[in-house]
Amino acid sequence: MRIAIVGGGIGGLALALGLHARGVACEVFEAAPDIREIGVGITLLPHGMRELAALGLQAEIEAMGIENQESVFYNRWGQFVYREPRGRHAGYALPEIGIHRGKLHTVLYRAARARLGAAKVHLDHRCTGAEQDEAGVTLRFQDSLGRRQPEQRVDIVIACDGVNSAVRRQFYPQEQLAFAGINTWRGVTVHPPILSGRSYLRIGSIDTGKMVIYPIVDNVDGAGNQLVNWVAEIRRDGAAMNDWNRPGRPDDVAAFYADWRFDWLDVPALIRNAVQVFEYPMVDRDPVDRWTFGRITLLGDAAHPMYPRGSNGSAQALIDAATLAGELAQGGDPREALARYESARLGPTARIVQTNRTVPPDFIIMKADELSGHQPFAGSIDDLVSQEELRRISEAYKEVAGFSLARLSG
Repeated sequence: MRIAIVGGGIGGLALALGLHARGVACEVFEAAPDIREIGVGITLLPHGMRELAALGLQAEIEAMGIENQESVFYNRWGQFVYREPRGRHAGYALPEIGIHRGKLHTVLYRAARARLGAAKVHLDHRCTGAEQDEAGVTLRFQDSLGRRQPEQRVDIVIACDGVNSAVRRQFYPQEQLAFAGINTWRGVTVHPPILSGRSYLRIGSIDTGKMVIYPIVDNVDGAGNQLVNWVAEIRRDGAAMNDWNRPGRPDDVAAFYADWRFDWLDVPALIRNAVQVFEYPMVDRDPVDRWTFGRITLLGDAAHPMYPRGSNGSAQALIDAATLAGELAQGGDPREALARYESARLGPTARIVQTNRTVPPDFIIMKADELSGHQPFAGSIDDLVSQEELRRISEAYKEVAGFSLARLSG
């Protein structure tokens, strides 16, 4: 059986490594002409780390990132709302890690080349189409200059080619990205440790500006400073979508946070001192009732693109990969394996897509803002809402996303 994985991102490479570990051969076809450490940060939750540990990559990833100790929520005036321990500090067997996305991708890429063999991981292969018949699938490719690459004849195809998947477009040609006026800017800044130096921060909400901040590299300059990842989210009625392909500028976003100066953090300075900024739209797609079409199926963002809230996109792609690798390793008709994978994963990921839209983790701050009349509160947050009620909001999200402590400990 010849298996083609279209897309060599986190999900595609994890699938390749999972198949190889189970003795199932595959090849990866990635559109990028080379693999470079580009981008900003990503958070690996315990259920994502579980899958990476099963691939033998935990130690290398931990050495490259920073283990989160706590998650802390503040309103836009810098007033404390809620704090909880994370990862091992919360009793999980595995850590929660903040890491540079490019470094994580490099770890996966190097492992795939070493284990599968370099000849099985093809770069500069952008998929332009897939045609299937009863006996197999013919894949067409172009390189980065638009030149045709040799067609590939395979038994099954797993499309891991992202939110703008060319393979998905064949089955949903009229589908549009869902954009609700929220744009994001993602940057990295060399900065002294904030709070514990192991804190994952959420500040504010999308209606008045929201920031997510966490460190991804320790002592980046030999002077004790960290490389701190930050994400700014802003919702504006009638806003045009940010451009994926255009670098962001600190001045494009800093004005929204001009008065966010707290005794523990100067947010405008954090933004303006960024060494790199990217702009993105906050988009997802409505859940569909089918990913698998005969010999072709979808995985990760190609299957269930979701708002990047709760750090769950990468985790769900890793779980997809482990689930599908296990099904294919059982043998038999691969089309039945693809159908079983879809049955296992379609429902849970659809619930996460909807929850990320409506009751994401920062609903904790939205609740506090509502109770305070969208003004700074006097005294303590406990005068408005109990920490136990806020904890229930947090735990409800973990349960939907599949990383409650009870579920991962069972």
